[in-house]
Amino acid sequence: MIMKNIAIATALSLIASVAVAAEPAVQEGDHVLKNFRFASGEALPELRLHYRTLGKLQRDARGVARNAVLIMHGTGGTGAQFLRPEFSGELFRAGGELDTERFFVILPDGIGHGKSTKPSDGLRAQFPQYGYEDMIAAQYRLVTEGLGVQHLRLVMGTSMGGMHTWLWGQRYPDAMDALLPLASLPSQISGRNRAWRRIAIDAIRLDPQWRGGDYREQPLGLRTAEQMLFLMGSNPVLRQQQMPDLARSDAVFDSAVADSLRGADANDVMYQLEASRDYDPAPGLEKIRAPLMAINFADDLINPPELGILEREIKRVPRGRALVIPMTPQSRGHGTHTVAAVWKGHLAELLRNSAHD
Repeated sequence: MIMKNIAIATALSLIASVAVAAEPAVQEGDHVLKNFRFASGEALPELRLHYRTLGKLQRDARGVARNAVLIMHGTGGTGAQFLRPEFSGELFRAGGELDTERFFVILPDGIGHGKSTKPSDGLRAQFPQYGYEDMIAAQYRLVTEGLGVQHLRLVMGTSMGGMHTWLWGQRYPDAMDALLPLASLPSQISGRNRAWRRIAIDAIRLDPQWRGGDYREQPLGLRTAEQMLFLMGSNPVLRQQQMPDLARSDAVFDSAVADSLRGADANDVMYQLEASRDYDPAPGLEKIRAPLMAINFADDLINPPELGILEREIKRVPRGRALVIPMTPQSRGHGTHTVAAVWKGHLAELLRNSAHD
């Protein structure tokens, strides 16, 4: 999911005062992985993974966890984004599809994000070059070693988290009952998707203030990166409604970018975008055993349906289904992945069809 846009920036400012208060208690913690080795061969003596949980873990007579749900965030996000009313208020509430009276929900911050270990903690450009494979390996160890959960009722994610869901399904095929990737494609980053990422990355890296990552103040290229994130994160209809004339367009745009720049770090952003370079689930799609329902959106600029990639590749997933939801007044382009009211009925269907006696 693309975090840096006006809707998300506004919503995050309300989490502490509104969303969390309206939802079940959230527990937070950290799990430290010792001597974590990255696929690049680099290592950290300690890698901290922050996480949030809701609900209570339940085990069957054999001690196997049966109600754990892993939900993974998008690029630049954190697990806290799922505490927004349009997500938690739909799914985690009493009677919701992921009612926390019945499910144990795990919301991790990925490597390089949120309160997990990231470049801006001190290593800056000396931080290991992590990729998606590193991120899911660390998530797996958090779930299994840190939380003692060997089996998940559901693995799901939005945007980058959706891409991680495809990888989870093939790297750990027996670790879950069902998979729900949202706003993602099961193919290598390419075309326009790679181009907009390169624009953001190059704006930072080629800025004279970059100084090899040892900048004294945030390079101006970070603003260009945040502007690209704003551009890609919604749909044209919504943007036109929000920005109906020149003056309003500039005001909304400037406000959104200014909000996203508060607390942003150029190293963190560049690493987050570069992490997708090793993403390529296509060779292993046949390895996915659990029922999988992939959901994309017709107005998603990052994963446009006219590419036909989802429809082509889902045929290779043994128990896979895919759908592209048409644009509605509730749609938010790529960001529709967090507007649960649009797609929660399909989640309910997936849970029913993957239920065990």
